[in-house]
Amino acid sequence: MKAVIPLAGLGTRLRPHTLSRPKPLVFVAGKPVLGHVLDRLAGLPIDEMIFITGYLGEQIEAYVRETYPYKARFVEQRELKGQAHAIHLAREFIDQPLLIVFVDTIFEADLSHLESLDCDGAIFVKEVKDPRRFGVAVVEDGRVARLVEKPRTPVSNLAVVGVYYLRDWKLFVDCLDELLERDIKTQGEYYLADALQLMIDRGAKLSAFPIDVWEDTGTPEALLETNRYLLRGRSVDVDGETQDSMIIPPVIAAAGCKIVNSIVGPNVSIAAGAIVLNSIIRDSIVGEGAQVSGAVLADSIIGNNALIEWSPRRLNVSDYSQIEQG
Repeated sequence: MKAVIPLAGLGTRLRPHTLSRPKPLVFVAGKPVLGHVLDRLAGLPIDEMIFITGYLGEQIEAYVRETYPYKARFVEQRELKGQAHAIHLAREFIDQPLLIVFVDTIFEADLSHLESLDCDGAIFVKEVKDPRRFGVAVVEDGRVARLVEKPRTPVSNLAVVGVYYLRDWKLFVDCLDELLERDIKTQGEYYLADALQLMIDRGAKLSAFPIDVWEDTGTPEALLETNRYLLRGRSVDVDGETQDSMIIPPVIAAAGCKIVNSIVGPNVSIAAGAIVLNSIIRDSIVGEGAQVSGAVLADSIIGNNALIEWSPRRLNVSDYSQIEQG
């Protein structure tokens, strides 16, 4: 099979972190988000990975080529016209069953059985409480009957998680062509759900496969929650220097970092070369080469090479006083 990974979006919900690096390279739990996704594809019989890049795509190409042994091809999406448009740019390279994986989410799913499916494709889904924020699958008799993007009136609670397998790749490519030729758009963009719906309308049998874990990385709050999930069950993995510090697991700190006279954890990820001095940090992500000094941080994301310095305060506080920071 081949794999297509669309990652050309601007990541506006994660700004300012995505102003200088693409969203797939935002750091979480020891590595970029893209690294966690690619790790989940290890062991699959993938002949080639096709990355659809955009803004700062050269950083993504450098990371993939330096870190992973996959045969990789990079296609640039210069105009952000939607998911289906991005994949259509790679149509000439699609010549066998296709795995499509979006990097907005971290998922846990068994993909080893895909090539033995007795249907034309598979769409991975997860039950959610509020389906209005997602594309959803309407399932009838075990098959996907309809795909609806962000329904105002709930028609299903099975959210599509951004992982698809298309055994009938020829029909899929034909439907991509049809989508663009007929200019079928949803909210002004060419959506993958609409292309898949064309497949269903033409008789394709697509199965829905529920998954248990689906963690978002599209917003700062979601990124921190995903960091907590990925660190769950881990202890302390510090590949740097610690002095006079308390490390409360789970914590992961990359090579070359330095933690001095600080309390770090739980649920903290520290990237390579970062320095934490005289600080207390929990439930946070500290980027590569960042320096944090004299700070008390919680639920925070510190970007690469950022400098955080807070001066200690001297207090002489009488009975019943209150000191608050809003």
